[in-house]
Amino acid sequence: MIFVTVGTQLPFDRLLGAVDVWAEVHPGRRIVAQSGESGFASDRMDIVARLERKDFRQLAQEAAVIVSHAGMGTILTALELCKPVIILPRRADLGEHRNDHQHATAERLGGLANVRVIWDESDLGPAMDAALQGRALPLEQEGMSPNRTQLLQEVRSFISDAA
Repeated sequence: MIFVTVGTQLPFDRLLGAVDVWAEVHPGRRIVAQSGESGFASDRMDIVARLERKDFRQLAQEAAVIVSHAGMGTILTALELCKPVIILPRRADLGEHRNDHQHATAERLGGLANVRVIWDESDLGPAMDAALQGRALPLEQEGMSPNRTQLLQEVRSFISDAA
């Protein structure tokens, strides 16, 4: 299963559309998309606007690949679960967000294991194919290292303090 999440604040139809294009060429793949406040519709994906925290985590756990905007909650969940995550940052110049903080997040975290950043939706298909074939996104097979656990705790603490 592929889990797609765009957060809950703003629509991100550019990402949903790119996944839908990929799904058309790959029929039979189960795709669950959390769409936020979007009117995007597809008969190739199961689309829900919002998910409870436990349901979000369950879908992330079940996913072979997570596809997302550059939201910290999703990235942290993917890292914690050692799931490959493909990130397409929202762009302020396209009206997808108020500023380009997601671009900065993607630049900063793009080098982490399991994280693949794409800058254009046309790169989504090859990134998904590679991730589903286990290429280019090395996974930690034996759980999280102490350094990764500490990193996640520090990032969560930083986010909590900033809120």
